[in-house]
Amino acid sequence: MRKRLTQSRWARLILLAGVLLALMTTYASAQGMPPISLRPPERTLTPEERERQKQIDDDYKAASKKVPDQKAKDPWADVRSGPTVTNPKKKQK
Repeated sequence: MRKRLTQSRWARLILLAGVLLALMTTYASAQGMPPISLRPPERTLTPEERERQKQIDDDYKAASKKVPDQKAKDPWADVRSGPTVTNPKKKQK
């Protein structure tokens, strides 16, 4: 009889824990999730800021046009031998 009494206590305890867990999650889900955004909020630029940004962009474009075109460098040029020419046809005797 004592064994049956302890089993019902455990059953009540588990049931009570389940009910408490259900109540806690109900209240938490009712609050809702806040909106999450990885981007910072965008702000509009004032006309002065737009003009300043345009001037910076124009200066950058003008400076990048002044840079001469660079030849592509071959890092293996010193290691590689010159082009080898193979004779496709050898004279046969």
